Amino acid sequence: MTMDIGNQFRHELTGSFSEGSDANPTVAMVEASYNANGLHYRYVNCEVHPEQLAAAVAGARAMNWKGFNCSIPHKVEVIKHLDGLGESAAVIGAVNCAVNRDGKFIGENTDGKGFLKSFMEVADPKGKTIVLLGAGGAARAIAVELALAGASKFYVVNRGKARGEELTKLLNEKTNSTAQYVEWSSTYSVPADAEVVINSTSMGMAGATELQDIDFSTIRKGMLVADVIVNPPHTPFLQKAEAQGAITLQGLGMVVNQAVISIKYWTGKDVDPSDLRDALLKVLK
Repeated sequence: MTMDIGNQFRHELTGSFSEGSDANPTVAMVEASYNANGLHYRYVNCEVHPEQLAAAVAGARAMNWKGFNCSIPHKVEVIKHLDGLGESAAVIGAVNCAVNRDGKFIGENTDGKGFLKSFMEVADPKGKTIVLLGAGGAARAIAVELALAGASKFYVVNRGKARGEELTKLLNEKTNSTAQYVEWSSTYSVPADAEVVINSTSMGMAGATELQDIDFSTIRKGMLVADVIVNPPHTPFLQKAEAQGAITLQGLGMVVNQAVISIKYWTGKDVDPSDLRDALLKVLK
């Protein structure tokens, strides 16, 4: 007679595919949430270079992963390796969370929703003029969600013209906001009508030596300045903005909120965000 032991000896697998994964603390907070909620899941932080992305997705598929996060630089490129897109991911054109639904990997985007929830704790985006530094996957998600929440105007500031113009076109054609592309070829001065500045680039991340080429004297007292970087929580960018009298918003809230949504997609369970935040703060000291 064989005893039914369920999946006692096998965890359901989730994880993250990114380049520069050593600085990504998501694994600590997601595993803390799994443990706190008695979920028989594991989260594996994987270093995946661009030329390895197809193989990584195929591997997750072969091992029946429940899903995975995608971070820099895979959020747009991963789409070609998935079986479909959720509604918001289709509009944004970027994926940060793949979900195994009946054996098919469906791309979702929780970045923008996580950022918006964090943003609205300090300000209402309705009618705001926003400077967005960067035009990658996180920038696309954040801009679309802010636009749908009523932001009126965007300056999309990016070094690469093609990607910057692509995001500008997306905002102008698919939302009620207006957008203008600004090529980031020299020190950037924040325009006088801007009320919010958001860094969505990887500059300022732990281990990086390059800082944003910005004229910080153009950041005015009372402006809201936000960063998506989590490690370190209080980035050099935020420190410089704070010195100018700006109100600052760390990336912690965005990361915690989007992780809560991802866990719901993968496990079906609503989890307490405080478990994730506490674990994240602990590892970041």
